[in-house]
Amino acid sequence: MLGGIRDVLIISTPQHTPLMQELLKDGSHLGMHFEYCVQEHPNGLAEAFILGKNFVGLDNVTLILGDNLIWGHDLSTLFKESIQRVEREDNAVVFAYQVSHPENYGVIEFDENSRACSLEEKPPHPRSSYAVPGIYVYPSDVVEKAANLLPSARGELEITDLNRLYLEEGKLHVSRLERGFAWFDMGTHDDLLEASNFIASLERRTQQKIACPEEIAFQNGWISRQQLEDYTSTFGGSAYAKYLHKVLKRHTP
Repeated sequence: MLGGIRDVLIISTPQHTPLMQELLKDGSHLGMHFEYCVQEHPNGLAEAFILGKNFVGLDNVTLILGDNLIWGHDLSTLFKESIQRVEREDNAVVFAYQVSHPENYGVIEFDENSRACSLEEKPPHPRSSYAVPGIYVYPSDVVEKAANLLPSARGELEITDLNRLYLEEGKLHVSRLERGFAWFDMGTHDDLLEASNFIASLERRTQQKIACPEEIAFQNGWISRQQLEDYTSTFGGSAYAKYLHKVLKRHTP
């Protein structure tokens, strides 16, 4: 939303997709458009582009993983610049972040000129400490590239293999998330707790929500003040409703 994206395809499991749909509906309350798609089996991240072929069409596209949390003051600016770069240069854009255990992730290696030179998925002996977080921006040909991928040894269509195709073509731009950014891959209960505590601490200190879709939609001009007031009433007397009332008060004409 902060990057200006309004059309979203939400892909999840057969069990969870109906729950997501019940929660988020068609997105109109946020001035957005949501569609839904079921991934029947965990066949790999790159399958998202095969499942979403008709949704993507001839447009450039961003893939964001639902269990990744990335926070940083300039993140929205960096994201907008990445979208513009893809539109301008027809390149793919990924990010790099230093981690303690790179063997658990897709690892990207840089040469002496700080240019990406290799990509490996969960290597036993990583060539660098930089992992690729779960946010990727691609030109429209990603759909065709994904359709031509072969499953890896673990039987999945790997996002790393997709990124490697762009790297080999000289069409992969890598932005490093250095000091001032935090990335959480919330794949375990401990990871989820750590991310939750991080966000809770930030929100207590700043008295602002780190991610409040209704607030962003209102500030973007995607929904009116009346729409926000009407939607706020659906939350009753909850803490979330009280926060939205503060948002409305801050923007009182």
